[in-house]
Amino acid sequence: MPELPEVETVVRSVSPYITGQRILAATLLSHRVTRGDHALTAAALAGKTVEAVGRQGKQIRVELNGGLLYIHLGMTGKLLWNAQPGKYTRAFLTFENGLLVYDDTRMFGRVEYFTSAPELISRVGPDALTVSFPSFYERLQRFRGPIKPVLLNQTFISGVGNIYADEALFASAIHPKTPARRLSRQRAERLHQHLLAILHVAIEFRGSSISDYVDSDGARGSFQTLHNVYGRESEACPKCARPIRRIVLGQRGTHYCPRCQRV
Repeated sequence: MPELPEVETVVRSVSPYITGQRILAATLLSHRVTRGDHALTAAALAGKTVEAVGRQGKQIRVELNGGLLYIHLGMTGKLLWNAQPGKYTRAFLTFENGLLVYDDTRMFGRVEYFTSAPELISRVGPDALTVSFPSFYERLQRFRGPIKPVLLNQTFISGVGNIYADEALFASAIHPKTPARRLSRQRAERLHQHLLAILHVAIEFRGSSISDYVDSDGARGSFQTLHNVYGRESEACPKCARPIRRIVLGQRGTHYCPRCQRV
Protein backbone atom coordinates (compact mmCIF):
# COMPACT_ATOMS: atom_id res chain seq x y z
CA MET A 1 0.00 0.00 0.00
CA PRO A 2 1.40 3.45 -0.87
CA GLU A 3 2.51 5.21 2.32
CA LEU A 4 3.27 8.85 3.10
CA PRO A 5 6.38 9.22 0.86
CA GLU A 6 4.63 7.61 -2.10
CA VAL A 7 1.46 9.66 -1.70
CA GLU A 8 3.48 12.86 -1.22
CA THR A 9 5.35 12.06 -4.44
CA VAL A 10 2.07 11.55 -6.31
CA VAL A 11 0.73 14.86 -4.97
CA ARG A 12 3.89 16.73 -5.97
CA SER A 13 3.93 15.17 -9.44
CA VAL A 14 0.25 15.71 -10.27
CA SER A 15 -0.24 19.16 -8.71
CA PRO A 16 1.49 21.19 -11.49
CA TYR A 17 -0.74 19.58 -14.10
CA ILE A 18 -4.14 20.21 -12.53
CA THR A 19 -3.85 23.19 -10.15
CA GLY A 20 -5.82 26.08 -11.61
CA GLN A 21 -7.37 23.81 -14.26
CA ARG A 22 -11.11 23.31 -14.81
CA ILE A 23 -12.72 19.86 -14.87
CA LEU A 24 -14.64 19.46 -18.12
CA ALA A 25 -16.14 16.08 -17.29
CA ALA A 26 -15.85 13.21 -14.81
CA THR A 27 -16.23 9.53 -15.72
CA LEU A 28 -16.80 7.12 -12.82
CA LEU A 29 -16.70 3.39 -13.46
CA SER A 30 -16.78 1.52 -10.15
CA HIS A 31 -19.26 1.57 -7.28
CA ARG A 32 -16.59 0.03 -5.03
CA VAL A 33 -14.28 3.00 -5.62
CA THR A 34 -16.86 5.78 -6.04
CA ARG A 35 -20.00 5.20 -4.03
CA GLY A 36 -23.37 6.80 -4.47
CA ASP A 37 -24.97 8.06 -7.66
CA HIS A 38 -22.30 8.34 -10.35
CA ALA A 39 -24.36 10.67 -12.53
CA LEU A 40 -24.89 13.14 -9.66
CA THR A 41 -21.20 12.99 -8.68
CA ALA A 42 -20.06 13.54 -12.27
CA ALA A 43 -22.41 16.49 -12.62
CA ALA A 44 -21.15 18.01 -9.36
CA LEU A 45 -17.52 17.74 -10.50
CA ALA A 46 -18.04 19.12 -14.00
CA GLY A 47 -17.10 22.79 -14.19
CA LYS A 48 -15.19 22.83 -10.90
CA THR A 49 -11.69 24.33 -10.81
CA VAL A 50 -8.82 22.79 -8.86
CA GLU A 51 -7.51 25.30 -6.32
CA ALA A 52 -4.92 23.11 -4.58
CA VAL A 53 -3.72 19.52 -4.23
CA GLY A 54 -2.59 18.37 -0.80
CA ARG A 55 -2.08 15.36 1.42
CA GLN A 56 -3.01 14.29 4.94
CA GLY A 57 -1.38 11.02 5.92
CA LYS A 58 -2.07 8.63 3.03
CA GLN A 59 -5.07 10.66 1.81
CA ILE A 60 -5.06 13.02 -1.17
CA ARG A 61 -7.21 16.15 -1.01
CA VAL A 62 -8.00 17.97 -4.24
CA GLU A 63 -9.47 21.29 -3.13
CA LEU A 64 -12.05 22.63 -5.58
CA ASN A 65 -13.85 25.95 -5.85
CA GLY A 66 -16.83 24.34 -4.19
CA GLY A 67 -16.12 21.04 -2.51
CA LEU A 68 -13.39 18.47 -2.16
CA LEU A 69 -12.25 15.53 -4.27
CA TYR A 70 -10.99 12.86 -1.87
CA ILE A 71 -8.62 10.19 -3.22
CA HIS A 72 -7.18 7.23 -1.32
CA LEU A 73 -4.92 4.94 -3.33
CA GLY A 74 -5.71 1.87 -1.23
CA MET A 75 -3.37 -1.02 -2.02
CA THR A 76 -2.99 -0.78 -5.81
CA GLY A 77 -4.31 2.64 -6.80
CA LYS A 78 -2.47 4.79 -9.33
CA LEU A 79 -3.18 8.41 -10.21
CA LEU A 80 -1.80 8.92 -13.72
CA TRP A 81 -1.60 12.04 -15.84
CA ASN A 82 -2.54 11.74 -19.53
CA ALA A 83 -2.57 7.93 -19.37
CA GLN A 84 -4.80 5.87 -21.63
CA PRO A 85 -7.83 4.52 -19.74
CA GLY A 86 -7.66 0.72 -19.65
CA LYS A 87 -8.94 -2.47 -18.05
CA TYR A 88 -8.27 -1.32 -14.48
CA THR A 89 -9.38 2.31 -14.85
CA ARG A 90 -12.02 3.11 -12.20
CA ALA A 91 -12.38 6.86 -12.81
CA PHE A 92 -10.98 9.65 -14.93
CA LEU A 93 -11.30 13.41 -15.08
CA THR A 94 -11.11 15.34 -18.32
CA PHE A 95 -9.39 18.72 -18.05
CA GLU A 96 -8.79 21.32 -20.71
CA ASN A 97 -5.09 20.37 -20.74
CA GLY A 98 -5.28 16.58 -20.34
CA LEU A 99 -6.69 13.54 -18.59
CA LEU A 100 -6.29 12.44 -14.96
CA VAL A 101 -6.77 8.66 -14.72
CA TYR A 102 -7.33 6.60 -11.59
CA ASP A 103 -6.36 2.93 -12.06
CA ASP A 104 -6.88 0.37 -9.29
CA THR A 105 -6.49 -3.38 -9.81
CA ARG A 106 -7.93 -4.53 -6.46
CA MET A 107 -10.34 -1.64 -5.93
CA PHE A 108 -9.57 -0.95 -2.26
CA GLY A 109 -9.07 2.75 -3.03
CA ARG A 110 -11.55 5.63 -3.04
CA VAL A 111 -12.38 8.52 -5.35
CA GLU A 112 -15.16 10.57 -3.78
CA TYR A 113 -16.59 14.08 -4.05
CA PHE A 114 -17.72 15.92 -0.90
CA THR A 115 -19.12 19.39 -0.39
CA SER A 116 -17.09 19.61 2.86
CA ALA A 117 -14.35 17.55 4.55
CA PRO A 118 -15.87 14.24 5.71
CA GLU A 119 -15.26 12.44 9.01
CA LEU A 120 -12.95 9.91 7.35
CA ILE A 121 -10.44 12.77 6.86
CA SER A 122 -10.93 14.57 10.16
CA ARG A 123 -10.67 11.47 12.36
CA VAL A 124 -7.09 10.56 11.39
CA GLY A 125 -4.20 11.51 13.64
CA PRO A 126 -1.68 14.30 12.98
CA ASP A 127 0.46 13.89 9.89
CA ALA A 128 3.69 12.00 10.56
CA LEU A 129 5.76 14.75 8.90
CA THR A 130 4.41 17.54 11.08
CA VAL A 131 3.68 15.92 14.48
CA SER A 132 5.89 17.45 17.19
CA PHE A 133 7.76 15.21 19.60
CA PRO A 134 5.72 16.35 22.65
CA SER A 135 2.53 15.41 20.81
CA PHE A 136 4.06 12.15 19.54
CA TYR A 137 5.13 11.13 23.05
CA GLU A 138 1.86 12.16 24.70
CA ARG A 139 -0.15 10.19 22.14
CA LEU A 140 2.14 7.19 22.60
CA GLN A 141 1.08 6.89 26.24
CA ARG A 142 -2.49 6.12 25.17
CA PHE A 143 -1.56 2.76 23.65
CA ARG A 144 -0.82 -0.43 25.57
CA GLY A 145 0.04 -2.70 22.63
CA PRO A 146 3.31 -3.33 20.75
CA ILE A 147 4.92 -0.33 19.12
CA LYS A 148 4.78 -1.67 15.53
CA PRO A 149 0.95 -1.87 15.31
CA VAL A 150 0.73 1.49 17.08
CA LEU A 151 2.84 3.12 14.34
CA LEU A 152 0.44 1.66 11.76
CA ASN A 153 -2.62 3.00 13.59
CA GLN A 154 -3.73 6.03 11.57
CA THR A 155 -5.48 7.56 14.58
CA PHE A 156 -2.09 7.72 16.36
CA ILE A 157 -0.27 9.48 13.55
CA SER A 158 -1.19 9.32 9.88
CA GLY A 159 0.89 8.26 6.92
CA VAL A 160 3.11 5.49 8.30
CA GLY A 161 2.71 1.96 6.96
CA ASN A 162 4.59 -1.30 7.06
CA ILE A 163 7.72 -0.22 5.20
CA TYR A 164 8.55 2.91 7.15
CA ALA A 165 7.51 1.49 10.53
CA ASP A 166 9.97 -1.40 10.08
CA GLU A 167 12.74 0.92 8.88
CA ALA A 168 12.24 3.47 11.69
CA LEU A 169 12.21 0.79 14.40
CA PHE A 170 15.41 -0.71 13.03
CA ALA A 171 17.13 2.68 12.89
CA SER A 172 16.03 3.30 16.50
CA ALA A 173 17.14 -0.15 17.75
CA ILE A 174 13.62 -0.88 19.05
CA HIS A 175 12.07 -4.34 18.87
CA PRO A 176 8.66 -4.21 17.13
CA LYS A 177 7.03 -6.06 20.07
CA THR A 178 8.12 -3.46 22.63
CA PRO A 179 5.00 -2.12 24.41
CA ALA A 180 4.45 1.46 23.26
CA ARG A 181 3.89 2.78 26.78
CA ARG A 182 7.16 1.21 28.00
CA LEU A 183 9.31 3.32 25.71
CA SER A 184 11.30 5.82 27.71
CA ARG A 185 11.12 9.45 26.66
CA GLN A 186 14.67 9.15 25.30
CA ARG A 187 13.90 6.08 23.16
CA ALA A 188 10.63 7.61 21.96
CA GLU A 189 12.46 10.77 20.93
CA ARG A 190 15.01 8.70 19.00
CA LEU A 191 12.16 6.90 17.22
CA HIS A 192 10.47 10.20 16.35
CA GLN A 193 13.71 11.63 14.95
CA HIS A 194 14.52 8.55 12.87
CA LEU A 195 10.98 8.30 11.56
CA LEU A 196 11.03 11.90 10.33
CA ALA A 197 14.48 11.49 8.79
CA ILE A 198 13.53 8.29 6.96
CA LEU A 199 10.30 9.78 5.61
CA HIS A 200 12.14 12.84 4.29
CA VAL A 201 14.82 10.73 2.58
CA ALA A 202 12.16 8.43 1.12
CA ILE A 203 10.40 11.47 -0.38
CA GLU A 204 13.72 12.58 -1.92
CA PHE A 205 13.97 9.12 -3.53
CA ARG A 206 10.34 9.41 -4.68
CA GLY A 207 9.11 6.56 -2.49
CA SER A 208 9.51 2.78 -2.57
CA SER A 209 8.38 0.87 -5.64
CA ILE A 210 8.08 -2.75 -4.54
CA SER A 211 4.88 -3.65 -6.38
CA ASP A 212 2.35 -1.35 -8.10
CA TYR A 213 3.40 2.13 -6.99
CA VAL A 214 4.41 4.74 -9.57
CA ASP A 215 4.03 8.53 -9.57
CA SER A 216 1.58 10.40 -11.80
CA ASP A 217 4.04 10.26 -14.72
CA GLY A 218 4.37 6.48 -14.38
CA ALA A 219 7.89 6.69 -12.88
CA ARG A 220 8.97 4.30 -10.13
CA GLY A 221 10.53 5.35 -6.83
CA SER A 222 13.95 4.11 -5.71
CA PHE A 223 13.96 4.17 -1.89
CA GLN A 224 13.57 0.37 -1.91
CA THR A 225 17.29 0.21 -2.69
CA LEU A 226 17.94 1.70 0.78
CA HIS A 227 15.72 -0.63 2.82
CA ASN A 228 17.68 -2.06 5.75
CA VAL A 229 15.15 -4.65 6.94
CA TYR A 230 11.83 -4.42 5.10
CA GLY A 231 11.48 -7.28 2.60
CA ARG A 232 14.94 -8.62 3.49
CA GLU A 233 14.03 -11.75 5.46
CA SER A 234 17.05 -14.08 5.96
CA GLU A 235 19.44 -11.52 4.47
CA ALA A 236 22.31 -10.16 6.55
CA CYS A 237 21.63 -7.24 8.85
CA PRO A 238 23.62 -4.24 7.56
CA LYS A 239 24.85 -3.53 11.11
CA CYS A 240 25.70 -6.94 12.62
CA ALA A 241 25.31 -9.42 9.71
CA ARG A 242 22.83 -11.58 11.62
CA PRO A 243 19.91 -12.77 9.41
CA ILE A 244 16.89 -10.46 9.29
CA ARG A 245 13.84 -12.12 10.82
CA ARG A 246 10.22 -11.87 9.72
CA ILE A 247 7.27 -12.31 12.08
CA VAL A 248 3.57 -11.52 11.84
CA LEU A 249 2.50 -8.81 14.28
CA GLY A 250 -0.94 -7.27 14.25
CA GLN A 251 -1.65 -9.32 11.11
CA ARG A 252 1.18 -7.58 9.28
CA GLY A 253 4.53 -8.94 8.17
CA THR A 254 7.24 -7.37 10.32
CA HIS A 255 10.98 -7.36 9.63
CA TYR A 256 13.67 -6.76 12.26
CA CYS A 257 17.14 -7.77 13.43
CA PRO A 258 16.99 -9.97 16.58
CA ARG A 259 20.41 -8.76 17.70
CA CYS A 260 20.18 -5.02 17.01
CA GLN A 261 16.55 -4.64 18.13
CA ARG A 262 15.73 -5.85 21.61
CA VAL A 263 12.58 -5.43 23.68
